[in-house]
Amino acid sequence: MQKLTKQQAIIISAYTGFTACNIGDVHEAVEKKLGRPIWIHQFGDEAMMEEIRDAFREDFLAICYKD
Repeated sequence: MQKLTKQQAIIISAYTGFTACNIGDVHEAVEKKLGRPIWIHQFGDEAMMEEIRDAFREDFLAICYKD
């Protein structure tokens, strides 16, 4: 089995809410994707997680259905 790339681990972590890599990397990626600062405690808010899932959905699906 191949290991995930760092970028793949970040995408999976952001989309699922389960950390597969350093949370600092996920936090940075989420802020970049959403275009605004996010406090770390906001990751525990369901509405925020839904917004993050929406933002990373295409990236996540691209990993799942990669040729």
